[in-house]
Amino acid sequence: MTAPNPQQSDPAREELAKVSSLVLTARRLVAGGALVDLSALEDRVRAICDRVQQMPLEEGRGMLDELRALIQRLDSLAGDLEDRLTQLSRASRDKG
Repeated sequence: MTAPNPQQSDPAREELAKVSSLVLTARRLVAGGALVDLSALEDRVRAICDRVQQMPLEEGRGMLDELRALIQRLDSLAGDLEDRLTQLSRASRDKG
């Protein structure tokens, strides 16, 4: 079995941490009622996934917990956005 190559996983971990931070910031902004531009998020998540898929199996598995945490944060952001959309729809109906 080969030892994980920290040179390969470190950039992926750094990008994963940045994207995770971006998602947490987006959640805070959405909770405050701000509009959030998430246009780059999909590409950044895809790049992380592509990078992890190119890693040796054990090295990629070493990032599972961090990837699962990102998925949970993304799911939470999706829920926040759905809640905000519901609030906006109700407010629009109440005005009309």
